[in-house]
This record gives sequence, C-alpha cells and structure tokens, in this order.
Amino acid sequence: MPHRIIYDGLNLALEEGTGVATYARMLTQVARDLGHNVGVVYGSPQAPSKNPMLREIAFFDEKRAVKKWLPAEIINSIADQVRYYLPVRPIAIDLSGVVVTRHFDDTLPVHDHIFVTRNLFGNAGTHFSLTSAFVELAFDPRPDIFHCTYQLPLRSKSACNVYTIHDLVPLRLPFTTLDNKRWMYRLLKKITAKADHIVTVSENTKRDIIELLGVDEKRITNTYQAVSFPKEDMERSEAAIAEQLAGSFGLEAQEYLLFFGALEPKKNVGRLIEAYMASGVDVPLVLVAGAGWHNESETTLLEELRENDPGSTGRNRTRLKRRVRRFRYVRPSTLITLIRGARAVVFPSLYEGFGLPVLEAMTLGTPVVTSRESSLPEIAGDAALLVDPYDADDIARGITTIANDADLRADLSCRGRLQAAKFSVERYRERVEALYASLR
Repeated sequence: MPHRIIYDGLNLALEEGTGVATYARMLTQVARDLGHNVGVVYGSPQAPSKNPMLREIAFFDEKRAVKKWLPAEIINSIADQVRYYLPVRPIAIDLSGVVVTRHFDDTLPVHDHIFVTRNLFGNAGTHFSLTSAFVELAFDPRPDIFHCTYQLPLRSKSACNVYTIHDLVPLRLPFTTLDNKRWMYRLLKKITAKADHIVTVSENTKRDIIELLGVDEKRITNTYQAVSFPKEDMERSEAAIAEQLAGSFGLEAQEYLLFFGALEPKKNVGRLIEAYMASGVDVPLVLVAGAGWHNESETTLLEELRENDPGSTGRNRTRLKRRVRRFRYVRPSTLITLIRGARAVVFPSLYEGFGLPVLEAMTLGTPVVTSRESSLPEIAGDAALLVDPYDADDIARGITTIANDADLRADLSCRGRLQAAKFSVERYRERVEALYASLR
C-alpha cells in the first residue's frame, strides 16, 4: 500500500539550490513515481492568511527577499516559542492556478500537498536550543511517514519519523562549517536516539554515524543518491555546446578545466588554485563557485588573479590560456553545458557525504580528478583520478596528468559512465522503494 509522506521544505525553498536540495527533489519525485502521496511543509516569514487565494499568492511572493520589520519579527518569534509547547498545525495551500508557476518548474518539487507555518525552521532551532525538545507537527490528515531530508528538530505526531543525515562534517571537520558544534552534536544525538529510522547517502557516512553517534547499523539505510538531467540537455549537439561556450563565456570546448561547488573550506578551492598555478597546464581553470563562508583568503586570491589577468586589460593575449575565471552562479542547463564542454572536472574536496559533482560529471562523460578522502573514492570507483586533497603538489600532478593525457581522459570518460550507472535513477528508485517498504 502506498504511504502518505510529508517532507520538509527547508532546502527546497532555495532558488539557487544545494546538494541537499537536489537530493530532496529527486527523493520527492521518486516517492511520487512509486505511488506515494507526497506533501512538503515550508516555513514562511508571516503567518499564512486565512484567505486561500492570498495564501497561494504569498507562498510564491515570499520566494524573493522580504524586508523584515524587526519589532514584528521579535514579537512573532516569542509567540511561536510559546505555541511550540503544543503541537503546531501547518496550514495547507491549494495551488488553484491563480499564480502562474512555470518560473518555478525547475525548483518546486513534485507534490500532492503543500503546507506552510510561520518561521518553522529557524524558530524550531531556537526552540531546541531553549528546551532540547523537538517541535511537534500535527498535519490533517496525518502522514504515515514524516521524512526530514536534513537534520532538523521536528517530528510529526503519530507518524513514522525518518531523518536523512548526509554527513558528519561539523564533527569530522569542525573548522569547515559555521554550525554551533555543541548544538549540532546535541541535535544529532537526539535525532539518532528518537528517530524511527535514519537514512544516509554513502557507506562512509553510515560508518561515521555508527562510530561517532553510536547508532545500531540496523537502524540506518544507505540509499546513495542519483541525478537526472533533462533530455534536451543530454542530447544537445557538440556544435551547440561549442557555440554556447564561445558565445556566453569565451571558452573553447575541451580547452578548460572546471570546478563547481560553494566557495567554502571543505571544497578546498584555495589548494586547487595553488595546484593549478603550479601545474603549468595551458588551459584556463573555470570555477562556478557560489557564495560560501570562511573564504576570505580564496576571495582575496581570486581578486588578485583577476587584477593581474592580462585578459582584463587586453595585454599579453598569448597568456590568456593561463588564467582562473570565476562565475558565481549559472542556470542548471548552462552548468550542464560547462560540464560537457570541460576537458576535465577537478573536485579535490576535503570531505563529502556523497559528492554530487563527481557523479554529475561521470554521468555526462567528463573525466574527473577528485579526492581519495571520505565518500569520494566510493562514488568514483576506478573511474576517476584520485589525489590527496591536503597535498597541493599531488593535486597539481593530477591536473597535469588529466590535462595532457588524452588516452587517459577517453578511458575515464567510458569508465565514468559505467560507474555512474550504479547510481542511476532506476537503481535509486529500487533502494527508496525498499526503504519505505521496510517502514510499513
């Protein structure tokens, strides 16, 4: 029998997306394809209107930045903390078609129901800090399963409460995240103690959960992850790829190296740039690196490289191939073009719960240089060139090898597609189906 499943919308509300958002969208799609009834609960800056039409309008209007009035925010936060001692009843939103939603086709997950409650995620965190208790949600009708796709102090009354823990980076590499580590450890311990089941995305993270949090292996399921690209992006011709690269970025197909990910400490961008500059390769390094944290040194380095870039002044154009270029954000279809056109993807991350960029590159047939740490060897298998992410010289050797050895690139491209098939949507669907069947 199909389940009624409700997921949190914490990361699904992010317009530019994250790896967790990609995971949540794929999970909700697969759950719906399996016949389950899918709901998503979001937080909103204001209390939902009693008027159904205004609730629908506000849901999409609040996806843009909202100017906050501090006194009202404080009053609302205090009121929420008081009401969190009783079950919170999220309000349903009926998408009647009043709002034209095509703009959100790429970000809005598939769903049967949408629920909203004021400042759910931020205030739930505050409530946990004050009381060490989870906010209890009471849905009407109640779900069979409430699945948090991230570690959150939430639970659903009378449901099977499931939590996905993607990684334990705040505990393993505390210097790379902004979390309050005491708070996060306390939350993780409470989740693993109270959850009906734990889901994770790699055997590496599963081992971390068992060893660091003391969870019985039988209470954890590793589903891995999967990626899916639009058919039109997969089938775009090489000529069209080359034309878009030249017209939009001034790049030649197969004539650049690519990194994509947030500009944050665990992504190791500083060492990547250092290694690239030492490698002597004669193709540009392109970074698609969005905003992050603790990245002052990388930002300064990128600014200095830009100021000294002969391409920015028109001087010494023979050196244009030796440069670092950064784009903060590109649309998903454009990122696919950049991956397909790259000579190789270089992703020497310090630690990953899964490592979606590696799978995305392999799926598209682009050779990969990645780290031999954490889950990355597990995902890459024998289909990538592995380097020590703490050794800039080793990264440089990997860059030089992948850039100069066409036969190796062709071999890794073929092996990458075979390895990526192990994480296909079809295999992911089987793992998710088995997960939910076990929770009956």
